[in-house]
Amino acid sequence: MKNPKSIDYILLSILSLIWASAFFNIKIATYSYGPITIAFFRILLGAIPVVFLCLYNKIKIEAFSKDWLWFASIGLINLVIPFFLIAYGVQKVQSNLAAILMASTPLSATILAHFFTKNEKINYAKTIGVLIGFLGIIFLFSDNILIDNNNFFYALMILFGSTFYVVGGLLTLKISKKKNENVTASILIWGTIIIFPITMIIEQPWNLSPRLDSTICLIYLGIFPTGIAWLLRFHILKRNGLVFQAQVAYLIPIFGVILGYIFLKEIITIKVLVALVAVIIGIYFVRRSIKENLTSV
Repeated sequence: MKNPKSIDYILLSILSLIWASAFFNIKIATYSYGPITIAFFRILLGAIPVVFLCLYNKIKIEAFSKDWLWFASIGLINLVIPFFLIAYGVQKVQSNLAAILMASTPLSATILAHFFTKNEKINYAKTIGVLIGFLGIIFLFSDNILIDNNNFFYALMILFGSTFYVVGGLLTLKISKKKNENVTASILIWGTIIIFPITMIIEQPWNLSPRLDSTICLIYLGIFPTGIAWLLRFHILKRNGLVFQAQVAYLIPIFGVILGYIFLKEIITIKVLVALVAVIIGIYFVRRSIKENLTSV
C-alpha cells in the first residue's frame, strides 16, 4: 500500500466533514419530519448513487440472491434501526452531543469483536482506550446543562444506536468476500424495503407541511452522508486501505462539535470538551493497537 499523499488527506477530511455534517442536518430535519421518515429518506436517497455506481461499473447487485437474508438483516440492523434511533435522540439532544456519542462506535466494536471474532481480541492498549473513551461518555452524561431528566433517555438512544452499527458491522464480516459496492447497494435496497411500509403506516409523511430548511437537510442527508460519502469511502479504501480510512473516527466528533456551534449555535461546555478529548484518546489507543497488529503480520 502506497504512502498517503496530500490529496488523500484532503479526501479523508472531506469524508469526515460530510459524515460529521449529518448530525446538525438531522437536527434541522427533525423540526418538520419524524425519525422514521428521516431514516426512510436517508436510506432511499442514499441508495440511488450507490446503485447507479454498480450499474455503471457493471457490478452485480446481489440483494435478491441466495444471501438475501444476510443483506436484509444487515439493512435492518446497520441502517434502519440506528438511523431511526439517532434521529429519535437528536429531537431532544444537541447535535454535537450526538456526534460525540456516535464516536464511541470504535470502542463498542472493540468489546464486541473480542467475543465474536477470532483475530480481534482485547489487549492492554485496547483496554486502556475503551476505559478512557467510555469514561468520557459517562462524564458527558453528567453534564446537567445539556443532559437532564427530560432528554436523558434520548441521549441513551443515540448511544444505543451506535451499538447497532457495530452489530451490523460484525454481520457484514459474514459476507466480507463480496464487493463493498455490491454489499452497500444490497443493504440499502433492503433497508428501503423494510422501512417503507413502516413509514407509510406510522408517520404518513404526505400529511406533513414541512419547513423548507428541514426538507433541504433531509435531501442532503440521503445524498451526501449516506450515498456520496460511501462512494468516497470506497475510493479511499482502494487507494490507502482500511487503517488510513479508519482515521475518520478522530475527525468526525471534532467536526460535529464545530458544525453544531456554527450552524445551530449549540452550547459547548467544559464537560463536552473533556468528553470529546477522552473519546478521541480512547479511539487513538484502539487504532494504534490495530495498526501495530496489522504491521506485525
